[in-house]
Amino acid sequence: MRESGILMHITALPGPWGIGTMGKQAFAFVDFLQDAGQRNWQVLPLTPTGFGDSPYQSCSTFAGNPYLIDLESLTEAGLLTAEELTSLNWGEREERVDFGCQYRSKTVALQMAYGRFTAGEDFHAFCRENSSWLADYSLYMALKTKFQGAPWYQWEHKLKFREPSAIWQARQELKDEIRFYCFVQYLFFNQWNALHTYAREKGVRIIGDVPIYVPYDSVDVWSNPELFQLDAQLSLEAVAGCPPDAFSEDGQLWGNPLYRWDQMAQDGYSWWIRRLEAAGNWYDVIRLDHFRGLEAYWSVPANDTTAKGGKWIKGPGMDFIGTVQKKLPKLELIAEDLGFLTQEVLDLLAQSGYPGMKVLGFAFDSREPSAYLPHNCCVNAVCYTGTHDNMTIRQWLDTASEDAIAYAREYMRLTPEEGDVWGMIRTAFSTVCKLCVIPMQDYLALGAEGRMNFPGTQTGNNWVWRAKDGFAEPQLAKRIRGLTALYGRLGSQNKE
Repeated sequence: MRESGILMHITALPGPWGIGTMGKQAFAFVDFLQDAGQRNWQVLPLTPTGFGDSPYQSCSTFAGNPYLIDLESLTEAGLLTAEELTSLNWGEREERVDFGCQYRSKTVALQMAYGRFTAGEDFHAFCRENSSWLADYSLYMALKTKFQGAPWYQWEHKLKFREPSAIWQARQELKDEIRFYCFVQYLFFNQWNALHTYAREKGVRIIGDVPIYVPYDSVDVWSNPELFQLDAQLSLEAVAGCPPDAFSEDGQLWGNPLYRWDQMAQDGYSWWIRRLEAAGNWYDVIRLDHFRGLEAYWSVPANDTTAKGGKWIKGPGMDFIGTVQKKLPKLELIAEDLGFLTQEVLDLLAQSGYPGMKVLGFAFDSREPSAYLPHNCCVNAVCYTGTHDNMTIRQWLDTASEDAIAYAREYMRLTPEEGDVWGMIRTAFSTVCKLCVIPMQDYLALGAEGRMNFPGTQTGNNWVWRAKDGFAEPQLAKRIRGLTALYGRLGSQNKE
C-alpha cells in the first residue's frame, strides 16, 4: 500500500512556552495530517536531549524528554497556575527554541507541579511497571543534580563503580529527588500515550528514530559498563565516528562509546531487545539510525582529536538482525542506510528485508549515476526530499551549482508555475517507493532558516527551528491531499 507522511519534530511545533510540546498544538497537527491525507508522522528521538541539545545524544534510551511535557494541561489539573508560567523566562524568539531557558524554566515549573502532586495508584503502578529502567534513571538524574551536572565517570569511586552499599545509601538520601524524576516520567508517558492514541484513532502512524549509539555520560553506560568498550577504570577505549569524505577531510568524531558486540551476543543482545521493544511501544515504526554500523563501524582511538585515525571493524550483521526479527517479529523498521555504503552493507540491507532511504536532495549534485535518482528508486524504500541533517529544498536551490539546478529542472520538468520546491515534492511522490516522507520545512518552502541540523557543528543553531503559529493552514492541507491522491498515497483513504 502506497502512503506518505510528514517529518516534523514535536519541538518545532508552535506554542506559548518556548518549545513545541505534546499539548493542543500536537493534537492539532494530527488533525492537519489527517486532513492532508497523510498516514505517517515522523519525529526525531523523544528521549532527553544531551550534548549540543541533540536528541541523538540522550542520557537515557528509555526515558522521555521533559521539555516535551505540556504545561497547560498541568494548569488545568491544578498543579500550576497561569501566573507562575508567565513569570518564567521562555526565550525571546518564538520561532527558535532556547534550550537554556527550557533547562532552567521547565525544571522550575515541573518542581512546582511536583510540590502539589498527590500520588495515586496509577503513579505507583507506573513506577512498578517501568522499574527495569526507571529506578536507575531516576537515581542517575538525582545524582547528576547532587553533583551539579558532573558526568557519572567523575563521581566518587563507589558511585562510579556502583558499589551496592553506595547505591543503597544514595537511594535513601535522595528519595525525594528520585521520586521527582519518576513524577516527570509519569507526566511524559501519560501525555505521550494520549497523543499516540489520538493519532492512531485518526489513522496516523508515528515513525520514531532510534539512534544507534548512546553517549558516554548516560545511565545506559553507567548501569551496563560491561557492554561498552571501556577499560578497567571505565575510561573510553575507542569511540564512534565517520571516516573522512568529500564533506569533511577530518571525518566526524562523534565520541560515543562503542559496543562490545561479542559480549552482547552472549545473552542474545538482551539490552538491545529491551531497547527496541520499548521503542516499539512508543512508535508504530522505528527508523534505525546508522544502519551501516551493524555491518561495520568506524572505530577511533579514544584520545584522537579527529576521526582520521580510525578503522573499520566488523559489526554484528545478520546475527543481530536475525535475533531482533525472531524475538520481536512484529517490529517494523526503516534502515537509515545513508553515508558510505559498501556492497556488504547493501547485501545486509537486502538480507534484512528492511526498507532503506532514498533522499532526493542527494540525487542531482552530479551528472554521474546516483542511487538517489528517482528512476533508481525501488518499492521497498522510503523516499525523502531531505532529512533533519540536510538542507531544505529551498536552501539547496539557493546554493547548488548552476549545472546541478539545471539538471534537476530538466530531469523533474520543474516549471515556474508549479514552483521548484513543489516540483521536487511532486517527484518524490511519483517514485515507486511505498512510503514518501516530506519535511514540514519543504512544504513551507523555507530556506536556510528552516534547517534543523548541520552535522558536526556546535553553533547553537541546531535543533532550534520552530514553525510559526498558523503554519498548518487548511489550504496547505488541501494541496497536500490533492498531490497525495494523485499519486495513490492515501493508503486506506484511497477508497474515499
